[in-house]
Amino acid sequence: MDGPYTFPTHRLARLEGANADKTPLVLVACGSYSPVTFLHLRLFEMARDDAHFNTSFHVVGGYLSPVNDKYNKLGLASAKHRVAMCDQAVSDTSDWLMVDPWEARQPRYLPTAQVLDHFDHELNTVRGGADVVVRDPRTGETRVEKRRVRVMLLAGSDLILTMSEPGVWAEKDLHHILGIYGCYIIERSESELDQSIFSSSSVHSRSPLALYRHNIHMVEQTVRNDVSSTKVRLFIRKGMSVKYLIPSVVIRYINRHGLYRTADRRRSSLAQVAPTASPSLVPTLRESGALADDSAVVFEDDEGDEAEKEREKERRVERERREGASLSPAHADQAQQEQAGGDVEMIASTSAS
Repeated sequence: MDGPYTFPTHRLARLEGANADKTPLVLVACGSYSPVTFLHLRLFEMARDDAHFNTSFHVVGGYLSPVNDKYNKLGLASAKHRVAMCDQAVSDTSDWLMVDPWEARQPRYLPTAQVLDHFDHELNTVRGGADVVVRDPRTGETRVEKRRVRVMLLAGSDLILTMSEPGVWAEKDLHHILGIYGCYIIERSESELDQSIFSSSSVHSRSPLALYRHNIHMVEQTVRNDVSSTKVRLFIRKGMSVKYLIPSVVIRYINRHGLYRTADRRRSSLAQVAPTASPSLVPTLRESGALADDSAVVFEDDEGDEAEKEREKERRVERERREGASLSPAHADQAQQEQAGGDVEMIASTSAS
């Protein structure tokens, strides 16, 4: 990411022919992308299909926007690597997706609303909108005009669930994101959203979700795909194959740079990552990939690091074994009895819950 920043536009399409009367739409998906998976890319295709068949929009481009290193979350490779992997993935697999490194280059953590503002500025203020080829019906001559681009956030259904929780997102950000831009939400195939969160006649009637329901486009994921970056990293650490889970060019990049071979023991700072989020909700939000003032990670369960949990369990057992070995036989028996009692109590507590 060295050198001056340039907003990528090389794959933006024109509106022409049968699409000339439609509204140009650009999809933006913010996320960690550590690493980028086929599911990340697939979300764009599902949203584009829905826009084509069910709306008056025509998708002229899609952008992956990796978060910057200030996110500092578990399993996060450096922004340099994540942007490079995304670049190679879209170059190898797509003819319309692009990677914008702007968010990844920023020196501070950015809220999603600011990221969308950046795209709107680059597309509509700097570039003047999308190119539209207009044909004169009398002469048959064509000319190119500009038309304002509609920018929308692309994310998973977990994002909507966090938006319906009071106090998780800053209210002004929700009005900004949903009111000005709107979003495309890809539902998990195994989950059903409670539609009452959108209802104007329910307890949610004054919520941004109800107010801007017309700006929220829900798309069902009819073919289940639960690939996640967390699972990919875990497979890599175990020496297992990740072929067909992520693009081959990304696999080669990971191997070349030795990424994800060891566990990342970093922990996010709540004050740094989500100053407006409720502390009790941080685990849930990390699972969904959506935090107050956070970029919306798509279907990203990055904090559910099962390998780290297993290692911690092994370390605890080893400590207890060493401590037991250093006790006298009588004390060791007592410690074992106390441990057994604790295990029974924990099992009973778990069953009760």
